[in-house]
Amino acid sequence: MCMRLLFMGTPAFAVPSLRELIDSPHEVIGVVTQPDRPKGRGLRPAPPPVKTVAGEYGLPVIQPDQLDAPEFLRTLRECQAEVFVVVAFSILPAPVLSIPPRGTINLHASLLPKYRGAAPIPWAIINGETETGVTTFFIEQRVDTGQILLQRSTPIGPDETAGELHDRLATMGATLVRETVDRIAAGQARPVSQTGSPSRAPRLTKADGRIDWTQPAGVIHNRIRGMNPYPVAFTTWQDRTLRLLRSRRRPERPDGGGRAGEVVALDAEGVLVIQTGAGCLGLVELQPEGRRRMRADEFVHGYRLRPGDILGNDE
Repeated sequence: MCMRLLFMGTPAFAVPSLRELIDSPHEVIGVVTQPDRPKGRGLRPAPPPVKTVAGEYGLPVIQPDQLDAPEFLRTLRECQAEVFVVVAFSILPAPVLSIPPRGTINLHASLLPKYRGAAPIPWAIINGETETGVTTFFIEQRVDTGQILLQRSTPIGPDETAGELHDRLATMGATLVRETVDRIAAGQARPVSQTGSPSRAPRLTKADGRIDWTQPAGVIHNRIRGMNPYPVAFTTWQDRTLRLLRSRRRPERPDGGGRAGEVVALDAEGVLVIQTGAGCLGLVELQPEGRRRMRADEFVHGYRLRPGDILGNDE
């Protein structure tokens, strides 16, 4: 059985799910997405990724300024969609949720109830999780609390960044969304209540990226990769801000270590070794403020960083 679907989403994470549904037997009758936003140096209005894909397939696009506006609610009712499919969109008001007769489903990039909130992928990495996944559920008024329809888990690589995990989960999630819609259409959906202790994943700020070199190497490594590509971990050196993009764990120093944040050496692999509060961390790729991103060895040779220099000494 095929259903009429209205898709709601905005960023790149939602694109694989939209394409998967367009390629399915179900009918995607339109797309709801955020208004175009200024982007780039010229601050010219740019369409969201979901709008661009909708245009490729000639799908009607709705871009409301207010989700509870009477004209928007009237448009939704006139669509006569059986299910609203939501992937990386805004919090929906109750009048919207009451419209589709077979419910509103959402894709979330965690194993709910863990990491409810806006940034589940970065926080899972920052907190050192070795496993995460994707969840589909029926949306309820409280954010990310609805009954679960399907879940899939996946390991997190020890050096995997939030951006890399984001892309994998977007693809995994698209498959899960398709399977969820198929089950609802066939009358085979079996929603279950969320169980276990919930955790939060609030939106990241720039301040969350500041590195505290007194922390253990593993904790700092997780923060660097969890903050890549946004908002990016950072430290300082000689009044410069250094954005830290990639890192690796490194062996302990034979002498037991020096000061937290101390530059130890540029090793044979071109990795910049830094002493932390417990163990050493290797910086692989970084970006000085206002400059291009570069390998650690390029930075050391170009800026004359020396062993004994201290990172973050003005923090």
